[in-house]
Amino acid sequence: MRRKNKRQTFEHVEVIDAGAKGKSVGKAPDGRVIFLSNAVPGDVVDVMTTKKKSAYFEGVATYFHTLSDKRTTPECQHFGTCGGCKWQHMGYGHQLYFKQREVENNLKRIGNLELPEVSAILGSKKEYFYRNKMEFSFSNSRWLTQKEIALDRDFEDRNALGFHIPGMWDKILDIKKCHLQEDPSNAIRLEVKNFANANNLAFFDPRNQKGLLRTLMIRTASTGEIMVLIQFFEDQKEEREQLLNHLMEKFPEITSLQYVINPKQNDTIYDQEVVCFSGRDHIFEEMEGLRFKINAKSFYQTNSEQAHVLYNVARDFAGLTGNELVYDLYTGTGTIAQFVSKKAKKVVGVESVPEAIEDARANAVLNGISNVEFFVGDMKNVFNDAFITQHGSPDVIITDPPRDGMHKQVVEQLLQVAPPKIVYVSCNSATQARDLALMKDTYKVTKVQPVDMFPQTHHVENVVLLEKRV
Repeated sequence: MRRKNKRQTFEHVEVIDAGAKGKSVGKAPDGRVIFLSNAVPGDVVDVMTTKKKSAYFEGVATYFHTLSDKRTTPECQHFGTCGGCKWQHMGYGHQLYFKQREVENNLKRIGNLELPEVSAILGSKKEYFYRNKMEFSFSNSRWLTQKEIALDRDFEDRNALGFHIPGMWDKILDIKKCHLQEDPSNAIRLEVKNFANANNLAFFDPRNQKGLLRTLMIRTASTGEIMVLIQFFEDQKEEREQLLNHLMEKFPEITSLQYVINPKQNDTIYDQEVVCFSGRDHIFEEMEGLRFKINAKSFYQTNSEQAHVLYNVARDFAGLTGNELVYDLYTGTGTIAQFVSKKAKKVVGVESVPEAIEDARANAVLNGISNVEFFVGDMKNVFNDAFITQHGSPDVIITDPPRDGMHKQVVEQLLQVAPPKIVYVSCNSATQARDLALMKDTYKVTKVQPVDMFPQTHHVENVVLLEKRV
């Protein structure tokens, strides 16, 4: 029989730090760390534990004796229930402080690296409404708030269109207004929900795997173009066209209206056919005169303005003169490769996703760029001696891996190729530090620049310049 976790209460706990995954840190009387999900460093709180481990507790603040001067009033009515913006109750300047410190701590403690002075983090001009892509889920099992549960009555309307409650795959928080994407995102989402309710269109039932409406994706671009994609679980042509035609009429500014019919258990669309119902099957994003074609499956940095900042840092760190052969590893849709191409002799991009490479090649043609080449395949298999022999030994390598960092074989190949400079762009400074630790005998860290792409969250990007030791 599974033992129940006995909850404990601690009083007057001082919250002393910000921790991983957006949580804050206090200490129990026995010295064990308490990770808190609803407090800010500087608060003094009473804590009820929710989980007990040998080295730490997890808990929630149940009473606030002192409120931190780092606090601010959250903009969103869903803060505290929705798991998307865990730092909305912390002033943005303080968010930046803790993000910068996390980067420095990870590089020093995990990587055991000698660091130059770390440049001040580059914050986002927009603290809200900065995302260009949002995805929402439909459910016929709306998450009930504590206030609703306290009413002790049945709720006829359990339909929801919003975000998953953290840790609960079958419960969706119905979102009234999201502060992450500019309008008409909120208006489109609410119109879809209201029309579906008014016309008895079935919201997805995840437990019984039935229902019409499954997910909604909205992309907005700096060009003013808008893409909307609705994922349907069941193939009901009349109901589907009824909804899509209504959206066309209500929002003529939508330039790309698409849908997917996905009867699988999971809701990923990457192995599904996307059908263009109205307009083009893509939208365009622009950056420094370059145009990037973005389709429903494309990856593009979700904060367009800060992506420009991030890519500028990477290009500056590369220090290109126009004579260099540059490798862009994990190139995605080739955004960085094309961004640096004007200052390089040639750029070679490698990516594992075939559709992304198709986009990269199409974008290069669109932009009239002839000094880039793109290749597809698993990085650890493609980036090898034969590849180097065929395409030349690079002067600079830019690498921008996923959150898990680089495979050890890729790191080993980097050390074997040993270009004079490596620019490492990372969305996870912990795995970045792990990789850099493997390279520190050959390379010295000479520049570090954190960049904030995601205000109101704990996430932070970091760019490191490595120069070969002499």
